Amino acid sequence: MKKRKLDLVVISDTHLGTYGAHAKELYHYLNSIKPKTLVLNGDIIDIWQFRKSYFPKSHLKVIKKIIDLASKGTKVYYLTGNHDEMLRKFSPATLGNFILADKVVLDLDNKKAWIFHGDIFDASVQHSKWIAKLGGLGYDYLIVLNRMVNWCLKKMRKEPYSFSKKIKASVKKAVKHISDFENTATELAIENKYDYVICGHIHEPKITRQVRKDGNTIYLNSGDWVENLTALEYKNKRWKLYRYEDHTEKEDEDLFEMDDLNKHQLIASMVMKQPLM
Repeated sequence: MKKRKLDLVVISDTHLGTYGAHAKELYHYLNSIKPKTLVLNGDIIDIWQFRKSYFPKSHLKVIKKIIDLASKGTKVYYLTGNHDEMLRKFSPATLGNFILADKVVLDLDNKKAWIFHGDIFDASVQHSKWIAKLGGLGYDYLIVLNRMVNWCLKKMRKEPYSFSKKIKASVKKAVKHISDFENTATELAIENKYDYVICGHIHEPKITRQVRKDGNTIYLNSGDWVENLTALEYKNKRWKLYRYEDHTEKEDEDLFEMDDLNKHQLIASMVMKQPLM
């Protein structure tokens, strides 16, 4: 496979270690590119929902691929998010081409790019962490159910349907939260004279120029690899929002990539409304 050479790639919210993660597709994407710099912008391994009984080979292959990229010359920044916040006790740290940090400012063709996950703007994460964790567990189950439904829809040759996107679009608070998040990131970037502000966290991929009275910046969000399967790519002084569905024909999925034990645990957990053990 011919690999696309890129100056910078930003991905976030892969949530490896959960049933909703699209590890096969992510591995396919990583295997198709050759970036000079790769930024993993938070929530890469979902430690909040991590279960020793569920970390399949496809998820492990993604980790190995990232290590392989670093060993072959790609500078890899792992920026911590709220779902992998346990790593913050070890940051900053550097091991060869692998850098663990909470945020980073990169020089891109004489322009400053401020990159961080974005959970610092989320009050539910900062002040009511147990509520956020409970919400994360419910979200994981919603994604599992959604994948079941979409598998059936695909068999019937119908378009896939996103439960979470429908809920977000219909709930005014969710829409306002996204807008507030983008505005806060924009205002701070302009105040600090950054040309680009790059976040993850809210699973809403976007590239947009933001203009205010006191300046302007470009706001970018890398989206996620649970619902949107997106990444940010930078080459020849230009940004591009990569969408996996636009570049490859999806193969039939082995629904959850679980063995029988994992399937039974998940079903029992959903029925009994108890966390997986």
